[in-house]
Amino acid sequence: MTRFKFPLALIFTIIVLLCGLSPASSPRPALAQQPTDTPPAQADLFVTVITTEPQINVRLGPSSTIYPIVGVLPTGSTVPAFGRSQGGDWIQIEFPSAPGGRGWVYSPLVAVSPPGVTLRVIAPPPTPIPPATSTIDPTLEAQFVIQPTATRLPTYTPGPTREPIRFEESGRFSMSFPWASIIIAFVVLGAIGFLLSSVRR
Repeated sequence: MTRFKFPLALIFTIIVLLCGLSPASSPRPALAQQPTDTPPAQADLFVTVITTEPQINVRLGPSSTIYPIVGVLPTGSTVPAFGRSQGGDWIQIEFPSAPGGRGWVYSPLVAVSPPGVTLRVIAPPPTPIPPATSTIDPTLEAQFVIQPTATRLPTYTPGPTREPIRFEESGRFSMSFPWASIIIAFVVLGAIGFLLSSVRR
């Protein structure tokens, strides 16, 4: 029994030494966090503009009231597609002239090819911040209110009225004779006649 104990103890010691000398397991490298940018376009997935209008608007996000227009797409043009909005009303496309090279088009105006492909849902971009509008303090504004100076307008003085010249037609001429002169004339004529008659005698 003693001779069997020694080999077993030796074997156990060798196993312990081998386990202690074995290289420590190297730690697994941490995986780098994947960027959260917009995913690439789905392979062989495109949209074609099919509207009857000459062109359609490309917007910064999936809304015609919140996001501004970043460009247009002519009717018949085909571009790669990335995905759709939550409700499926808008499709994100590749549009190099837009910020980030991405734009959104209204889905009823385009056709997805190949047909029947399901687009993945893409989160919309942040809502643009509207420009700040400057507000004027009413108290400060009242200090700069300039009251207009009333300018007296010149008064109009009418000129003197001219009475119209009236012509009165007289039906008869009124003639006034100096009766004293007539009487004197008759007296003179009578005296002359008396003198002439006296001379003839």
